[in-house]
Amino acid sequence: MSEQLPLIDLSRIDREALHRAARDVGFFQLVGHGVTAAETEALLSAARAFFALPEADRLAIDNLNSPHFRGYTRTGNELTRGTRDWRDQLDIGAELPPHLPGAGEPDYWWLEGPNQWPEAQPELRRVTLDWIERLSAVSHRLLHELLAAVGAPEDFYDDAFAGHPHANLKLIRYPGRAPEGDEQGVGVHKDYGFLTLLLTDGVGGLQVEDQDGVFQDVPYIPGAFVVNLGELLEVATDGYLKATNHRVISPPGARTRYSAPFFYNPRLDARIAPLPFPHAQHATGVTQDPENPLFAEYGQNALKGWVRAHPEVARKHHPGLVTPRA
Repeated sequence: MSEQLPLIDLSRIDREALHRAARDVGFFQLVGHGVTAAETEALLSAARAFFALPEADRLAIDNLNSPHFRGYTRTGNELTRGTRDWRDQLDIGAELPPHLPGAGEPDYWWLEGPNQWPEAQPELRRVTLDWIERLSAVSHRLLHELLAAVGAPEDFYDDAFAGHPHANLKLIRYPGRAPEGDEQGVGVHKDYGFLTLLLTDGVGGLQVEDQDGVFQDVPYIPGAFVVNLGELLEVATDGYLKATNHRVISPPGARTRYSAPFFYNPRLDARIAPLPFPHAQHATGVTQDPENPLFAEYGQNALKGWVRAHPEVARKHHPGLVTPRA
């Protein structure tokens, strides 16, 4: 893995290779996706421009303002497994009116709502919402190919993504190591949706856990997305498909790393039915983690993740969802 992840070409798909990558590794590099170099550079340029804004402009859209967990997170204000991540970021989702949970409705509807946009960079809205639409189409095709590769109906989860799927885009800056020398850019975790497509600027730091529990560097391939499977696909296949631990090590010295992960997720109220596929008898079971219970309803997983990662936002807007401090 230190040399390469499986390489999958979406323009001339090798379904057996895709099957092996999803079953054995849970990560792969995706080329042949049709997203152009000009499109990727436009997004990365917009990200660099956002993080170059004066701090006051970024803090004007602090996610502490948003009951929907949208907006800017300053460096050190996000947690993974209770430990701070040394990065700042902008969280963007589908641009929708707020869905305030009514009587009897689940709390996860708080996650649906409008984004926050910097007044000093009006073009950011168009670039990022276009990116979400573009990668949603790529991800839709990739998911169909993946389901077909394991012998399942390729449209089995189309209904879960109908209506308003809960896609999420992060623009992230890793500004070198923390002052104390801590190298955690983002801590060890698995993504909790279906698919993640990661765009990076070529600066290293992403590491994936191998079968021996050793974290291996992921190489940079120009024009490729690094793709990983989320926990919902592991749950849907009873562990046959693999959601894999990964992390980002902060770049050394004063070097800065920019990345843009796109998370392809279903509707918040989608219940993820078990996938019918011919290899089910070889499933090893879902990874059991008492600290991370998994739910069939996507919104419960999503809300759990946001509350854990951004407890200050939850304390301000949703105090009933936060475990009291000791």
